[in-house]
Amino acid sequence: MAAAGGGNPSSSRSSRDPRRRPPRDGYGVYVYPNSFFRYEGEWKGGKKHGWGKLLFKDGSYYEGEFVDGEITGEGCRLWASSGNTYSGQFVLGEPQGHGIMKYKAGGHYEGELSHGAREGHGHLVDPDGQAYWGSFHDNKRHGQGHMVFQNGDKYEGNWVQDRRQGHGVLCRADGSTYEGQWHSDVFSGLGNMTHCSGAIYRGMWINGHPVAQAKRIVITGPEVMDVAQGSPFTLSVQLQQDNGEVAKGEDGRVLKISAGVRYVQLPAYSEVSFFKVNKDSQETPIQTPFGFECIAYPLWSPKSGGLEPRAALESAGDLLPPKGELEPALASNTFRGQRDIPGGLP
Repeated sequence: MAAAGGGNPSSSRSSRDPRRRPPRDGYGVYVYPNSFFRYEGEWKGGKKHGWGKLLFKDGSYYEGEFVDGEITGEGCRLWASSGNTYSGQFVLGEPQGHGIMKYKAGGHYEGELSHGAREGHGHLVDPDGQAYWGSFHDNKRHGQGHMVFQNGDKYEGNWVQDRRQGHGVLCRADGSTYEGQWHSDVFSGLGNMTHCSGAIYRGMWINGHPVAQAKRIVITGPEVMDVAQGSPFTLSVQLQQDNGEVAKGEDGRVLKISAGVRYVQLPAYSEVSFFKVNKDSQETPIQTPFGFECIAYPLWSPKSGGLEPRAALESAGDLLPPKGELEPALASNTFRGQRDIPGGLP
């Protein structure tokens, strides 16, 4: 009787020991045999079911919904190894559906996921503030998307495996634009470049370079003309490639025209002198490629009311804007915009 009435102390302690076996129903705490996992929350039929918190010995945890013992539903997850956090939908322990991933290094992703990877439509911001809105596949930018780079450049178009490929439009912060085909993050195929200087190129591109690029401006006529100061005049010019063919795909070039009076040192007894005619001139004679010197002669005068011509490109080497302007340095982080974008989810 005494034994029956007093019960078994060891049996009583074991029923309250969370390491013994998981609770059947209701709220309970259970530490798994390997002691790495600890669960606090709701149970149903001996399985985690409902709302609960699963703690890992390394400091990681999941808090949210469980279904039949699995992490499924809405919840929040912290990975201690990376410091990244995720809140959103889970299926069988993996982020799946819509959610928000915040990266310890900076930046975040909000959108659709599948098996823990970015998949579908989403918005990704990297530590430098560069932002992408669009489609993802296998954790990479893939499909139609829009990106704003750190330097203010903007791209909208097709992406393939984290690279700009297909048709797209790049709007530079300086006002230059490119619209056309891309391959592996560079201009490739038919495309139009409108540079902020006013120069326009329409045609084929290979590996980021224009194929039919103009190399020089050639004046085709007339050879002789009478020009009165302040009066308009017309010249015929051509943009030519290295082989002499006309660069038909270019437009918007500005030709800078300057004039001068041939400088001749007359004998001292001569009554005619350019400096006597133009007493106000303090110009120093300029050497020309024609074997003589000249004194600059303005084609526009303040009294003529004419507009000063825009600054233009004067030599064959300057026919195109600097390489860094017309042909973007896509190997740089600001153009490619991918090196510092967070990679795969934990």
